[in-house]
Amino acid sequence: MSKKIVARLGKRFVEQALFWGRKTFVERRLDSRRHSTLLSWATYSPWLIDQNFQHTYDSVRGHTLVDRYRCYELWHLLAQTRQLAGDILEVGTWRGGTGCLLAQRASELELAGTVHLCDTFSGVVKSGERDTGYGGGEHADTSVAVVEQLIASMKLRNVEIHKGIFPDETGDALADRSFRFCHIDVDVYQSGKEVLDWVWPRLPGGGLVVFDDFGFPSCAGITQLVHEEEQKPDRTCIQNLNGHAVLVKTGCASG
Repeated sequence: MSKKIVARLGKRFVEQALFWGRKTFVERRLDSRRHSTLLSWATYSPWLIDQNFQHTYDSVRGHTLVDRYRCYELWHLLAQTRQLAGDILEVGTWRGGTGCLLAQRASELELAGTVHLCDTFSGVVKSGERDTGYGGGEHADTSVAVVEQLIASMKLRNVEIHKGIFPDETGDALADRSFRFCHIDVDVYQSGKEVLDWVWPRLPGGGLVVFDDFGFPSCAGITQLVHEEEQKPDRTCIQNLNGHAVLVKTGCASG
C-alpha cells in the first residue's frame, strides 16, 4: 500500500474520530432541527503567520473562554475600522482576555480612543425564558483586580474598566461617546438586546458589532436576537458559524 494511501486513510480516520466524537459528546444533546455537527474543510489559518497576534493571544488565553479562531476574528475585524472615529466597547469582559486583545490591537494600529471594558463582575444578569443555558450568576469567577493585573502585565494604557450592569449602571458615564467597534459577550437575550440598542445610535456608518456565542446551544437567546436584528434596514448581518455574528451599520437609517 502506498504512503499516499496510508496518509489519506490516516487523515480520514482522524476526521471520522472527530466527527463521531462530537456526535457522542455534543450533538446527542442538541435540537436536531436547528443544530448539527459542523466540520469545515477550509484550512486557511492566517493567525499562524501573524506573530503579533500569536504573542498577544498567548498573553490573554488564560483570561478568556473565546477560542483562537474567534480571537483572531476580533483582531482582524478591528483593523477594518481604521477609517472610522470612535472608542471601542466590550460588554461582558469576564477576566479581560478579549478586551485586552482588542486594546493591544488598537495600540498597534494607533487607533485614537479608549477601549472600555464593562462587566458586572458578579456574573450573568437578565437571563430569561429564551436563554436555555443560563439562569443568572454564571461567570462570576472574576474581579476588577484580575483584569487590572492583565492590563498591567501587557502594559496597556488605552483601557478603562466599568463595573456594574451595562447600560443600567454604567452607560451614563459613556453616553457622550461614539464607538467604531463593539464586542457583546453577555450570553443572554435581554442583556444583549439592551447593549445593542444602547450602542447602535452611537456607531458611525461602517461601525461593527460582534456578538459572541451566536449559534451555541447554551446561548439560544443570542441566536434569536441576531435573527431579529438582521431584519432591520440599517444593518448587514454576517453569520459566521465559528460562533460569531457580525452586524455592520449601513447608515441607511438612524437608530
